[in-house]
Amino acid sequence: MNTDEERNARSARVRFVLVNTSHPGNIGSAARAIRTMGFDRLGLVAPESFPHGDAYALAAGALDVLDRACISSTLQQAVADCSLVIGATARLRGVSLEEWSPREAATRVLEAAERGREVALVFGNERVGLSNDEIMLCHAAVHIPSDPGYSSLNLAQAVQVLAYELRMAQLAGVAARVGNTDAPATSIELEGFFTHLATTLDDIDFHKGRSPRTIMRRLRKLFLRAQPDQRELRVLRGILADAQRMARLAKERIDDESD
Repeated sequence: MNTDEERNARSARVRFVLVNTSHPGNIGSAARAIRTMGFDRLGLVAPESFPHGDAYALAAGALDVLDRACISSTLQQAVADCSLVIGATARLRGVSLEEWSPREAATRVLEAAERGREVALVFGNERVGLSNDEIMLCHAAVHIPSDPGYSSLNLAQAVQVLAYELRMAQLAGVAARVGNTDAPATSIELEGFFTHLATTLDDIDFHKGRSPRTIMRRLRKLFLRAQPDQRELRVLRGILADAQRMARLAKERIDDESD
């Protein structure tokens, strides 16, 4: 595979996901931004108005990106097959995530794509950004270090900055890190694990008055940072299943003794 083919293969595994976009013109401008940098996968989560003439007017030749845009009702659905999800946010309101610069995020994205992983860069609503629940679906956050005195980037500008950094990293020939070759767990597989984990913690009476939400938030951060592969996730779920089985047997024994 030659250099251009390799670059195209990496680009095809990267999607830009816009969540609950208010203004259709921003969708068109974002499509233009990614197309100029060699990307064409656009995901739209519950856009307020799309398709729309303003989106096509501002796409300026990137109509194919809009025509192929994948529309989903939730972010979880939009990134279900992704094993690396990065949320673009100006601030992390109460959600603790590893935070990357645009340049570092670009390197991480291309390394993941080089390994055949599906990657999503997620951008929130123009007015309120990403919600805490949406950020919790991300493995890491990326922050554009704009001027603190005037930090307001519009949606398409933020998309352009990250698409540019990805383009520059590609042209610089970012190489994949040598690492685990097992298939990484996808977002939907991780969400299944988190549901299983939460149920198991309830089954073994782990919380004992502590906040389940706080504990799960910290555990999510831990496992998202670790980025387990599918085999590792199967082992973890096997451990949870055994813990549930032992808790069930202990409860049955207690019930028998009380009869």
